Amino acid sequence: MKDEVFALGDEMGPAKVIHVNEPACGLKGVLVIDNVATGPSIGGLRMARDVSTVECARLARAMTLKNASAGLQHGGGKSVIYGDPKMARKEKERLVRTFAHALRHESDYIFGPDMGTDEVCMAWIKDEIGRAVGLPREIGGIPLDKIGATGWGLLYAVEVAMKYCNFELDGARMVVQGFGAVGRHAARFLADKGVILVGAADSLGTVYDPHGLDIEALTELKREGKSVIDHPKGRKLEREDIIDIECEIWIPAARPDVVHEDNVSRLKCKLVPQGANIPFTYGAEKYLYDKGILCLPDFIANAGGVICAAMEYHNADQITVFQTIKEKLRTNMTMVLEEADAQKIMPRDAAVKLAIRRVKKAMSYRRYSIL
Repeated sequence: MKDEVFALGDEMGPAKVIHVNEPACGLKGVLVIDNVATGPSIGGLRMARDVSTVECARLARAMTLKNASAGLQHGGGKSVIYGDPKMARKEKERLVRTFAHALRHESDYIFGPDMGTDEVCMAWIKDEIGRAVGLPREIGGIPLDKIGATGWGLLYAVEVAMKYCNFELDGARMVVQGFGAVGRHAARFLADKGVILVGAADSLGTVYDPHGLDIEALTELKREGKSVIDHPKGRKLEREDIIDIECEIWIPAARPDVVHEDNVSRLKCKLVPQGANIPFTYGAEKYLYDKGILCLPDFIANAGGVICAAMEYHNADQITVFQTIKEKLRTNMTMVLEEADAQKIMPRDAAVKLAIRRVKKAMSYRRYSIL
């Protein structure tokens, strides 16, 4: 598997792949540090039963591109733990702490929260090795998932994109695939602009109501550890049916590759702001581009979370963080969409070119550039 990861690499990385195995407590995890030319890497710790080394490497590269695009002095990395994120708290704490301890000397990687982990997990890591972001307020952090930093940035990415869309935000319908830390906040911020949530999905199913769903009620269900399908109103559907709901804005905010060449034709929307990391395959994005459906690249549109994390690491306050996210998302999304429009290329291709230019420029100043 390690050879497969390096086979996917290039001159930018990955720089390091570390496998951690501790049979005594059932820990199996992976760290991929992709590129640190711009500074120590920041990337989330993901926990799921079906994570993989290849997925970790792809996510680490996405973080390299994301951090470079956002102009952060941090490179890209990612870590994963194999396991059920809903396991008993004591068991989860043991795995997270053991994993962090095993990586205590990897100073080129700073832990952050991701799918299956949260600010409490980051507090355990901070206590263990002193190197984590997305911490609880009580220990000086800015809990990016609780305040909705990624969703906040997604709002401004969408506002910039409206110049290229043939509908208005007020009265537009949205669907959220993955009504979790990112999806629910994105829905809330967009609802403040008049957008109507008509469909929401989580790991257990989909709820749909063409007249609109109560975002606060759905959020409360999630806080209680329940599913969106426990909502008393709306039609209950299978999890995969979320892709078939007609809307103007379809927000993927869950796992990688949920939309691919085999199901992308089922989408009935006009704008896809990517709240998750690598939620679409390249082929699926190409299909949307050819159909005139605007797809906002993940590492540009959802950069609010890592901007928050990096600024927390450098002791910024929440007000400054929110203003910076707003400014950076507007600037970078404008730059990408203008470049894509001018060159008649996919937004992703324009975004990748922008990010790689910045990374390679940083690499040119590094020691290995003269070896």
